[in-house]
Formats: sequence, structure tokens, C-alpha cells
Amino acid sequence: MKAIKYTYKIMVLLAVLGAGGFLWHHFTTNKTINDLLNKNEELKTAITNLSQEDKIGYAKVLSQEERDGQLYTKLRFVETDREDFTKHLLRKEYEVAGDVVFFDALMVTFGDNLVKDGTERAMYMWRRVYGEKQPPEEGFPIETEGQPSPRYAQLCEKLSIEDGQLFWDEIWALSNNPKRLEHLGIKAVLGKVVYRPLKPGLVYIFKVSGTGAINSEFIPDL
Repeated sequence: MKAIKYTYKIMVLLAVLGAGGFLWHHFTTNKTINDLLNKNEELKTAITNLSQEDKIGYAKVLSQEERDGQLYTKLRFVETDREDFTKHLLRKEYEVAGDVVFFDALMVTFGDNLVKDGTERAMYMWRRVYGEKQPPEEGFPIETEGQPSPRYAQLCEKLSIEDGQLFWDEIWALSNNPKRLEHLGIKAVLGKVVYRPLKPGLVYIFKVSGTGAINSEFIPDL
């Protein structure tokens, strides 16, 4: 009789331990799955932050004509707000020799970790436009070097006039000062150029990624 009671107690204990083990396994498994799901969402966000491209402007051909055996392209360049593509920050017209046009920008890029978590995105300032038949130094200015870009008006508003001017005056100096770059979380300060042959009837849209890559695509001019 005692043996039967003892066996019964052992069976109850094993059942309790088994249930507890099942609950513990269920809890830890669910916790692991939740962690993975959360990490997956963080991963998705990081990938989005790294790969997302913002529309930052466009160019369109106003006319192309030959004069004295040379093709000339007249174009309109528009810089748009990063958050609102319909908002124009800058609008200028240029004429260059040929149909291949270069768009030159100064780029400030941040470390991938800052981009991944959404803390920072690449900053840029359009510098100049030039054709393939002219040297870059003879290009036409887009934004005035040393002056605040309209895109970063809010940033400049947070600085004093002196500090805001210093920021744009010194931005090039940062490019050759790795210690200061690292301290500020900046990956690099460098120039980037996007160019392509332009044709009438198309609108060439410029995009920039959070890591500072500049791309262009075209759509029909409606």
C-alpha cells in the first residue's frame, strides 16, 4: 500500500514537473519568438533607413539647339524640400554646351549606425552645374559656397549668425580632419557628381539616400 502511495506521489510530482517544464518551454519559446520579431522590426527599420531614397530636386530641358555647329542645352534646375517634393527651395536656369550635364554636390555623410537608428541622414549642398565641354571650375553655381543652404534653414536658425556662417565656411575643412569627423559622428565630407545626357520631353529626378548616394531617374514631362 505504501509502495502504491509512493508511486502515486512520484507520478503526481512528475506530472507537475512536466507541466512546469512545458509552461517554461512555452514561455521561453514565446519570449524568444517575440524577441526575434522585435529584432526583425528593428532590422526592417535599419534597412529602410539605410536604403530609403528621398527626392531632392529635378532638372528638365527647356530647349536644345545648334549654333555654329555646337549643340546647346538650356535647362531648368529645381531643388525641392526633402519632406515635400512640391515645395521648391531653389529654381534656376542654365545653358551648357552639349547635352551631357554634370550636377555637383557637397555631401556630409554619417556613420552607418547613426543612419540605421534614424539619428542622422546625409546632408548635402548643391554646388554647380557644368557641361562635358567645360572644366568644372567654370561651372555655374547652384548654391552660393559659404552661404546657408535653404534646405537647412531650420538648422541654421538654431545657430547664431556667426556660428551658422562658421558651419558653412568650415565644412570643407572637416574633410581632411579625421579626428574631428569621428568626434562628430561624421563618416566623410566629400564631393559627389551625377551626370547624364539630357533630352527634351523628360524630367530627371534626383534622389539621395541616408548614406549619401545620389541617383537620378527620369519620367515623361507631362
